[in-house]
Amino acid sequence: MLRYLPFLLVLALWIYAFVDCLNTPEEEVRHLPKVVWVIIILLFGEVLVGPVAWLVTGKVRRAPSGGGSTPSEWHRNTAANWVAPDDNPEFLKSLDKDDPEKG
Repeated sequence: MLRYLPFLLVLALWIYAFVDCLNTPEEEVRHLPKVVWVIIILLFGEVLVGPVAWLVTGKVRRAPSGGGSTPSEWHRNTAANWVAPDDNPEFLKSLDKDDPEKG
């Protein structure tokens, strides 16, 4: 069963690139007309040249438009608000209150 895995991966990539090319609007296709990309994907799919060329250069790729912040933006905005316990004056005062020797 494992010997069929490379063939299935090539077939899956071939099908994905073909369907992606067909579903891409004409104005988002780069370098060549869409029909030429379909022919390239179909002719050179077995050796992965066509699908890889389509995925790398054939389509305009954009960042997802979710409207939210990325994790790095969120981290940058909240990291400045956090203070380590040994740098937090309120935490250090609470330690003095709990210490019976300093009482």
